[in-house]
Amino acid sequence: MRHRLFFAAVALIAGAAPALSEGDSAKGEMVFKRCSACHAVGEGAKNRVGPQLNGIIGRTAGTAPDYNYSNQMKEAGSNGLVWSADELRDFLSAPKKKIPGNKMASAGISKPADLDNLIAYIESATKTAE
Repeated sequence: MRHRLFFAAVALIAGAAPALSEGDSAKGEMVFKRCSACHAVGEGAKNRVGPQLNGIIGRTAGTAPDYNYSNQMKEAGSNGLVWSADELRDFLSAPKKKIPGNKMASAGISKPADLDNLIAYIESATKTAE
């Protein structure tokens, strides 16, 4: 009985851990080229047409410093949207569906592997910039 409780507790704790991307950051850098006209990530990243993405994992939506977000993105953050790998994956697959009225021009990224790779790249580039 103790073993069952132990394994149940381990499973519960593992499920509570933040989801990290399992993608390939090198491949994600290639995917990011589609995003780089509007976004920057890594050392020296600055806001462009879109906000810089350093520290996006764990950040409340619509709160990057010195960026003028749409009211809809600010409202999403006010309603509790915090960017995790899963939330980013959902948003980046269909930005206008996830947050109607946001300013992002991209229609989204349809391939799950591209999304995983992109998120892995953003995560790794952010760690490099810290």
